[in-house]
Amino acid sequence: MTHDRDRASNGGGDSDGDAFALYDLRVEVVAPEGARIYCGAQPGDHFELRGEMLHLPAGQGFSIYSLGALLPLLAAKQRPTDVRDWMSTDAEVACPDPNCPSRFRITRLGLRQFRHADTTAVPLLKPQTPA
Repeated sequence: MTHDRDRASNGGGDSDGDAFALYDLRVEVVAPEGARIYCGAQPGDHFELRGEMLHLPAGQGFSIYSLGALLPLLAAKQRPTDVRDWMSTDAEVACPDPNCPSRFRITRLGLRQFRHADTTAVPLLKPQTPA
């Protein structure tokens, strides 16, 4: 099922100035060869975040504890950042289990365009012009 907010806009202009962009993300489990991973994941397991919608491959799960550790970073990683910002350069996050050698690699995919009015009922405040 496709969610309305999961669709990119057609790019046909921003006449009312309410457009913004977010990166789609891919989060993949990486680990040293032969490492024991305690959360049930396998190297290569992944999910994609498209807009606000999380997509897992059919038949694959993902630990809620791992997901809980990642969630605060994903919204920040979706936003365009300065090239010198660590959020632009650092891509791997350690597993929340201190005894697990796995990491989660967050890769920015393409930018997806959204309109404020399509994502919230709260009206966009118009910038005030100096008097």
